[in-house]
Amino acid sequence: MLTAIIDYESGNLHSAEKAFQKMASETGAGRVVVTDDPDIVARADRIVLPGDGAFPACAAALRASGCFAAMVEAVETRGRPFLGICVGMQLMARRGHEYELTDGLGWIDGEVVRIAPSDPSLKVPHMGWNDLVIDAPHPVLDGLATGEHAYFVHSYQMDLGDGAQRVAHVDYGGDVTAIVARDTRIGLQFHPEKSAGAGLRMIANFLSWRP
Repeated sequence: MLTAIIDYESGNLHSAEKAFQKMASETGAGRVVVTDDPDIVARADRIVLPGDGAFPACAAALRASGCFAAMVEAVETRGRPFLGICVGMQLMARRGHEYELTDGLGWIDGEVVRIAPSDPSLKVPHMGWNDLVIDAPHPVLDGLATGEHAYFVHSYQMDLGDGAQRVAHVDYGGDVTAIVARDTRIGLQFHPEKSAGAGLRMIANFLSWRP
């Protein structure tokens, strides 16, 4: 089994690589590689798309990446399990509103908009630990419950057109989408590799997920 973490020059992938390799070793889930090689992405059994920074820049870098077509083919046609992290999750939406209107992958019925807490004392970006509220069961959340802590760093969130695609949220002066899913695809707004035991459990669950 091979899990490909796509490197399209959008953030430091070292901590994610170490966390995925650790859990792959512990669960016997095969190899994990960070790659910008479309041939490796095309034959991967699972695909992870991280991302840090602004939606337009990440979207442009992804589409310019040699891995883009291989990723879309693997996920849309061959149904490979897919995990988007942070901006990698946001790119699953129909479009983003950060700086300029930018098309996403269209895998989730949502638009990425700026967080607007009802409490003016809450700062944006939403940064640090927050408690997950699980809205729907999902295999990647097996063994986890509402109240688990996750680590967030973001100023924009996904506003969903189809509430059935929301798996979890957090409260930050109102609901903020934390996890979305559809078919073989799941996205985490937070960083599982920085979310202690709960994050490592989600990584392990993803590596063993067979949708």
